Amino acid sequence: MRKLKIKERIHAEGAMVILFTAVLAVVLIAVLNIFFPHQTFWHFLAYFLIFAYNFWTVCFFRIPIYRKTTLLENAVLSPADGKVVANEIVKENEYFNGECRQISIFMSIYNVHVNWFPMDGEVTYYKYHPGKFLVAFNPKSSTDNEHNTTVVKDKKGREVLFRQIAGFLARRIVCELEAGDEARAGEEFGMIRFGSRLDVFLPVDAEVKVKIGDKTRGKVTVLGVLK
Repeated sequence: MRKLKIKERIHAEGAMVILFTAVLAVVLIAVLNIFFPHQTFWHFLAYFLIFAYNFWTVCFFRIPIYRKTTLLENAVLSPADGKVVANEIVKENEYFNGECRQISIFMSIYNVHVNWFPMDGEVTYYKYHPGKFLVAFNPKSSTDNEHNTTVVKDKKGREVLFRQIAGFLARRIVCELEAGDEARAGEEFGMIRFGSRLDVFLPVDAEVKVKIGDKTRGKVTVLGVLK
């Protein structure tokens, strides 16, 4: 595993959002000083909150461009930063129609929200599903919330399904894949804006490398090893 570096850049999806929050900050500060020209404690508190919100917005769209992909044969990498909230055998009914190992990663508003391919291969299935906006750690969010389902098959014919799930605050899933696209482990395939979840479905005989409560780093943490 290669050592991570800290330097990051901003995702293109965040450009308009960051611009909007910056303009809003200027307007709010101007209005505050026009109607309340005498500087008080409340002025400085408002400045701090406005600055903190703008700083958080920029941080939300950060991309760790120097983070190196873990290179390990047969490994399925985490497609997202976050926390493992589920690790169990379930029946997957959309594509496999059978039992799989489900590993779910909850992405808080403080995590990097870029998503990366967990393995090399070819996209064999992709489908967008409109839906609700339940809190992302609710088990029903996997099927009831707005989500994208993608399946990647490697050269040995093994398939892994991963699902981008919108959360309570999320209102935009970014992904433009098509069946037949090439998947390369560690390459970006999309992102979810403002809190969300990624479900990864592995074969039941995969060797699991994480447990509930573990923190994951996208394209670095190994979720499991395929047989």
